[in-house]
This record gives sequence, C-alpha cells and structure tokens, in this order.
Amino acid sequence: MLKDVIARYLTAYLTEETGRPDRVTGLGFDWWEVVMPGDVILVEGSTRISTAIKYLTQSTWSHAALVVQCEQGEILEADVKNGVVFSAFDKYKDLNVRICRPIRLTDEDRNRLIAFASTMIGVSYDLKNLTDLARYLLPTPPVPTRFRRQMLALGSGDPTEKLICSSMIARTFQHIGYPILPIQWQDESGELLSRVRHHSLIVPRDFDLSPYFEVIKPTAVRGFDYRQMRWQSDAVSPPP
Repeated sequence: MLKDVIARYLTAYLTEETGRPDRVTGLGFDWWEVVMPGDVILVEGSTRISTAIKYLTQSTWSHAALVVQCEQGEILEADVKNGVVFSAFDKYKDLNVRICRPIRLTDEDRNRLIAFASTMIGVSYDLKNLTDLARYLLPTPPVPTRFRRQMLALGSGDPTEKLICSSMIARTFQHIGYPILPIQWQDESGELLSRVRHHSLIVPRDFDLSPYFEVIKPTAVRGFDYRQMRWQSDAVSPPP
C-alpha cells in the first residue's frame, strides 16, 4: 500500500545520521563498567528524529534505554525502525550518555521491572500511523514551549508508546509503583499528594531531572583524582 511505502521512507529519512556530537563522556574507559540492571541510559543521539526530540524537550538527551543484563551487556530499547529490542552496550560507545539509577530500588522490584520490560520484546511500531512520523519532519517546528511535551504524545496512543523510548521505560517503572516525575501538590493541610503522569508524556530528560533517580558519573565511581590529570602546554596543538 502507498501508506506503507511512505511510512518506510519517512522512517529511513528520520533515522539517518546528521553528524555526531563531540564525545565528552566515557573517555578512557567504557561507561557500561559501572552500570547495573534497572539503570536508565540516556543518549545524545545524532539522527534527524533525535534533533527533533532534543528541540521539543529542550534537552541534550534524545533517547533512553533500560539496562537489563550486565553480564551479557544488554539494554532494552524502543525505536521507530526496530520496535522494542535488546541491544548491546557498545551500540552507544561513541555517543554521550548519562546513567540514571533509581534510588533504593529493591532487588525484588528490580527483578519485577526487568521481567515486565522483557514482555514488550518484539512489539513493533505501527508504520501505518503517519501522524507519529510526520510530526518529526521539521527539525525545529514552531511550537510554543508549553506545548512541546504534548506534541510528543500526538497520534494514536498505542503506537506512540512504542515510538517514544522513554514512554516504554516509564510504563515499566509505573508498573512497579516507582515515581519518575509525578504531578505533585499540597492539600489544605499541607500534606504532599502525588498523581502519576501518563507515561506517554514522559521524555528522556525527565529521568535526568527526576529527584528519584541518581545520576551516576563513571569517573567518580572509578575514583577520579584530578591530580593525575596530564595537561598539554599551550604550545602543543590539540588533536583534531
């Protein structure tokens, strides 16, 4: 059908690389040496769809993946082209990443988290829904800031969950009752109340902003000592 042909063309166009950002994380070692199951990996992508997501969310991070197996080096992720799949750590070895770790997550809930996420393997994006693809054709669409998050949730609800990687991961954490960025307010007595934000409105940067996730800096975990830094003199030209 014509719709299928157009959808595949849009998918190929949106997932093309547009030039990788300068790599500033993980220099000198592999970031996956410090991750553990249940960690969320945020990625600074370099495709056309990554550019759109970074603009709409006003963030460095355009993609999110869930660490599921450290021994096998596997993450679970969702994207337009492949749907929900297992991927290897080194898929993002040349990109900037951020490790976000759920605070005080119990082993029992960690196992539940990964088990539930694994049930989504094989779910594919519905390429017939052109609305979910066409909205990303403009790298910087003229959308007011307050509407950008909602724009990511346009289209039919089910395909959107598969398109936005962070929505799939948010749904997994909500399954075990773990907060990301809930809507919160105080009642008349001053008690803090919370309501779950719909997973289709969760974007990659929300894991970075969330007070319930710890940002793990690999250099700090590995015992960084600034006194061991080797500095070049101004007379020496830096590498290209």
